[in-house]
Amino acid sequence: MQDDKEKFLILGERPVGQLLFQYAMPAIVAMAASSLYNIIDGIFIGQGVGSAAIMGLALTMPVMSLTGAFGAMVGVGGSTLMSVRLGQRDYEAAKKILGNVLLMNVVMGLSLQVVLQLSLVPVLRFFGASDVTLKPAYDFMTIILAGNVVTHLYLGLNALLRSTNRPEKAMRATMGTVVINCALAPLFIFVLGWGIRGAAAATVTAQLLMLCWQVRLFSRKEDLIHIQRKYLRIDTKIVRQSLAIGLSPFLINLCACLVTILMTRSLSTYGGDYAVGAYGIANRLLMLVALIVIGLNQGMQPIAGYNYGAKKYHRVVEVLRWALLFGTLVTTIGFVVAMFWAEPCARLFASDSPELIEMSAHAMRILSLFFPIVGLCIVATAFFQSLGKPAIAIFLSLTRQLLFIVPALLLLPRLFSDPIEGVWWAYPVSDVLAFVLAAFMLWRQVKKFKKEYITTDIDDIKEPN
Repeated sequence: MQDDKEKFLILGERPVGQLLFQYAMPAIVAMAASSLYNIIDGIFIGQGVGSAAIMGLALTMPVMSLTGAFGAMVGVGGSTLMSVRLGQRDYEAAKKILGNVLLMNVVMGLSLQVVLQLSLVPVLRFFGASDVTLKPAYDFMTIILAGNVVTHLYLGLNALLRSTNRPEKAMRATMGTVVINCALAPLFIFVLGWGIRGAAAATVTAQLLMLCWQVRLFSRKEDLIHIQRKYLRIDTKIVRQSLAIGLSPFLINLCACLVTILMTRSLSTYGGDYAVGAYGIANRLLMLVALIVIGLNQGMQPIAGYNYGAKKYHRVVEVLRWALLFGTLVTTIGFVVAMFWAEPCARLFASDSPELIEMSAHAMRILSLFFPIVGLCIVATAFFQSLGKPAIAIFLSLTRQLLFIVPALLLLPRLFSDPIEGVWWAYPVSDVLAFVLAAFMLWRQVKKFKKEYITTDIDDIKEPN
């Protein structure tokens, strides 16, 4: 147990750059692999089922965002609270957090599964489903929702693996789902002829298998933080604290859901199924870039959370600098790829539809126009979450989603001669405004930290990196 405690102490002692690399690389590899699977899955569906299925798949994004919002509220909230408690060396509280995260994921996952399954057809119609796209969207989501509780538990335990100093295990769990998915998807889609249902079944099956492995990891009694029956009971204080911290990612994802709904409805109104399908293809490819930065954030959060709990503010500022540097580098690379290789990327999904390829490539270029500055926005929100400052993270997210993107989506189509162009341009306009606000909030927080650690031991400040 003593060795287990000491492994958490390195978060406050080892050079920050080295720690971020150690923690972020597994998460980045895992997120990139997960995103690549979504891309490969889309390619399988596009090539094996057809363009109508790809267009229908785009309509499932708001539902996926909605379920992800509730999952993130528990997963991010619980894992952030875990990091802070470990930084405070409150191991008893950390054990209780594990039990409560398990119970909250089960309750929330099952509740959403029932509610959404019963209302799926009207929900998809509201999102803009036509007679052509309704069936593939319904077939896909029926299977995904059947395994919703599995998805919630899998993502929640993966977040806790990172918080308990096992980022490589979290990476293996994600890589496991990717490998199993890639093996099962073509089998289910092409060999068994299950079509788009096969893609969904492969996803749920892979997550279920890796969830079993995660539970086994957290059941090892020799580990300091492991599942214990006496902690499998609701602690209202932990639930409130976790949900308060997790409220930020919940609202972020909920707003993303609302924006996606508005986006798909606008595209369906002004451009029909092809415009919706183009957005789905462009979004899948650009999400690869965003998820890599999110993987970087997952590596940053336990380091920032631990050192914030330990009041080592100079280390908190340092990990933020590293995260901003690499986040900006990643989004800049994404910008270059989108500008010069949009058509070949889109052709992977829709080889049978030149119109869909052309529209997808055009959308990709506009949506990624200001990607080099988007990295700071993504890092900023996660940084404030890791400090247990949900109000600021919520403010940044809601401002971008509700005060920037939504008005732009409502106003710009009326200002362009082609309304579809106005819909596409809503995102880059919002990116610029969000960047200015996030940069200001980070500057103000770093200034506060510098005032805090100016009186810290000079030897700690000069700690090698």
